[in-house]
Amino acid sequence: MNCWEYKQCGREAGGYKVEDLGICPVTQENRTDTVNHGKNGGRSCWAIPGSLCENRVQGNYVEKLDHCMQCQFYKLILREEGMDFQIGSDILKRLEIPVVAA
Repeated sequence: MNCWEYKQCGREAGGYKVEDLGICPVTQENRTDTVNHGKNGGRSCWAIPGSLCENRVQGNYVEKLDHCMQCQFYKLILREEGMDFQIGSDILKRLEIPVVAA
C-alpha cells in the first residue's frame, strides 16, 4: 500500500482532489520507485519535498521528518519492512539531495 492509498488523499493521477490541489509530487517521483516496496514515492513520502499532508504543504526532509515519524503510515512501513527499511539518507541519495544535519 502506498501513502495516497493509505491516507486516501485523492492527489494521485485521476484522484478526486487533483483539480483543487494538484497531483502530489510523491505519486510521480519515479526515482524512488520500489523503495520500501512502493510505487514511485508511495512508501518514502517522508523524504520527498513538497508533499501535501494533513492539508498543508510539507517542506524538505529535515523540516518534516519529526512530524512524519509520528505518522501512522510511516510507522506501518517501518514495521512492514523491518530490517529492510530504507532510511532517509538512502532515499535522499536516490533523489540526489545532499544529506544535511538539522
